[in-house]
Amino acid sequence: MTTGNVLLNAEHIDKRFGITHAVNDVSLTVNAGEIRALIGENGSGKSTFCQMLCGIYTIGGGTFTLDGQPVNVRNQVEANNIGISIIVQEMGTLSGLTVAENIFLGHEDPFMHRGIKDTRSMIREAQKLLDAYGFNGIRAGAMIDSYNFEDRKLVEIVKATYMKPKILIVDETTTALSQNGRLELYKIMDSVRADGRSVIFISHDLNEILTHCDTISILRDGEYIDTVNSKDIDEDGLKRLMVGREIGSAYYRTDYGKEISSEVVLSVKDVTVPNQISDVSFDLHRGEILGFGGLSECGMHEVGKAVFGASLDRIGTVVLADGTEINDIPSAIKHSIAYASKDRDNESIILNESIRNNIVLPSLDDLAESHILKSGKLNRFAQEFADKMQTKMQGIHQFVSDLSGGNKQKVVLARWLGKGSDILVLDSPTRGIDVKVKQAIYALMQELTAQGKSIIMISEEIPELLGMSDRILIMKDGKINGTFLRSPQLNEEDLIAKMV
Repeated sequence: MTTGNVLLNAEHIDKRFGITHAVNDVSLTVNAGEIRALIGENGSGKSTFCQMLCGIYTIGGGTFTLDGQPVNVRNQVEANNIGISIIVQEMGTLSGLTVAENIFLGHEDPFMHRGIKDTRSMIREAQKLLDAYGFNGIRAGAMIDSYNFEDRKLVEIVKATYMKPKILIVDETTTALSQNGRLELYKIMDSVRADGRSVIFISHDLNEILTHCDTISILRDGEYIDTVNSKDIDEDGLKRLMVGREIGSAYYRTDYGKEISSEVVLSVKDVTVPNQISDVSFDLHRGEILGFGGLSECGMHEVGKAVFGASLDRIGTVVLADGTEINDIPSAIKHSIAYASKDRDNESIILNESIRNNIVLPSLDDLAESHILKSGKLNRFAQEFADKMQTKMQGIHQFVSDLSGGNKQKVVLARWLGKGSDILVLDSPTRGIDVKVKQAIYALMQELTAQGKSIIMISEEIPELLGMSDRILIMKDGKINGTFLRSPQLNEEDLIAKMV
């Protein structure tokens, strides 16, 4: 363990949501000048623990102390003022505001003069911060909505760190970032540690945890299990502590030499989205997992939206085997195409709706009897597919916003399982997902393709592309720059060579 002075002390922290005991009597300390990982399966309580510390949730029981002073803040602004900041897992910026307004949200006083906000001064100071962080491609005066998910995360990093918090909480942030973005975040974490301040780092990437963290605390089912030094443990040891049993490392496919069906179920021809992708063409075959990879801004995420009819200003054609053209989302859903977005909370689910209503949404026409929807039938349908995905929930009427990231993803997949979609476009399907849920999702993908369904899997994780795809298309500068067939000889260097 590190030997610095205790900066944060948590004693008997407790939190319930209805019958769910999300955090159960957790006590731990974080020392000054360390990067502490907090890990566990989805639903283990790690995000809830941190959200109590920074005022997103009220503390159910127990006490936090920071530098010997009690902590019981009511919101994130109060937390920031005493030296606690968080970069949340999902979207943490507010639409309808500029980048500068997001960065200084809750801390506008330096820019107020006689009750009037000095907007120019705010934008100027925000741009200085962005440039100092190396994020000079982001303009402080622009509306935050004009930027993609990753750039908005970079803005959150600036917002959370420019005040030099004593405790910086990084909750599943790296899954939203490109490799360059991750490297910048790691530098910031290292500088926090060098200053004698501390980072609480939440991630499901165990290699990342072992590489960048000093110590690791493990939660399981809301309870504290142990704290270990990174240098004293390996990935398998962490998995045992997280799950409470051995978990096999071989959760990717082990088959090679499978012949891809000659039956084409979807053809994409000369698809262009201005400033995103250009002249993209490919065929998707029956029973195939077609992987798309590349670096940030390569265009692979836009390919998924284009196939689902969700792209504005799309040129070119997306055609099913029977000649049906897909030009909008309703026609995609009607003709058995499913889409799970990387930006789960904003594009794949309705947070402030129940699990039931999320799951039944695309299947309402199928479930209606003479144009009438019966509650009992909807309940049974939602329960069946939530159970198939082993969703950890209080019940199907629980709001999706109360679920962990992994269980939200299960609801997304349950929705499309229920619809019986034949073509699934899965963008970053295991983002923010623990190893056990990853196993379940990979097994589900193999089960679906064995049934003859076809999958487009877009992933920023090279091992995932190599482990699950029948073919891999690498994107660069909005175009397909390389095509690879599944092979035991194919390696990361082969793919990277076509990405850069």
